[in-house]
Amino acid sequence: MALEPHAFLSMLIKRAGLTDEDKILLKAQAEWGLQAAPDMADHFYAYLGRDEEMSGILNDGNGRAHRLRETFVDWFYEMFTGIDDWSSAYAERRWKIGLVHVRIGIGPQHVVPAMATVVHEVGKRLKRDGKSEELKDALGRICMIDLAFIEQAYIEVSSAAVLQETGWSEGLFRRLIATGAKTM
Repeated sequence: MALEPHAFLSMLIKRAGLTDEDKILLKAQAEWGLQAAPDMADHFYAYLGRDEEMSGILNDGNGRAHRLRETFVDWFYEMFTGIDDWSSAYAERRWKIGLVHVRIGIGPQHVVPAMATVVHEVGKRLKRDGKSEELKDALGRICMIDLAFIEQAYIEVSSAAVLQETGWSEGLFRRLIATGAKTM
């Protein structure tokens, strides 16, 4: 079940409808993205900080909140630059970000609403700064692609752990999941 990040990114780009025009638009607004990134980090971490469980994860006493905030700013800016035109390096970086979320316990139940907060706040900022709807749409698509990487990291790590611990085949595991889903 090992994920190949570049192939996963290519599939997501196609599914989300991220076009070459979107990429050109994002790149053209990269400086704006860099300027907006700290404000978006503030909204993201303010949202997460209001949750008791997340506050404990973020404020571990080892400077985690500061490091994560810096990473968020980089992540936000990279959505505009695409690192390598949204190719292998971008995919590898997004995959690593997903794995970090799994490792430190920031689950989908936290990330999805926090990402919704970012999308909402960036929409307000775009409007305030006189940016186009096309930019808002392109940014929304790349945010969802990045969110899918985090979600998929949970699936991949959980699946690999079960397969390793049980010795089951991937086919058996998938059948058990499908059977279990039918009973719910």
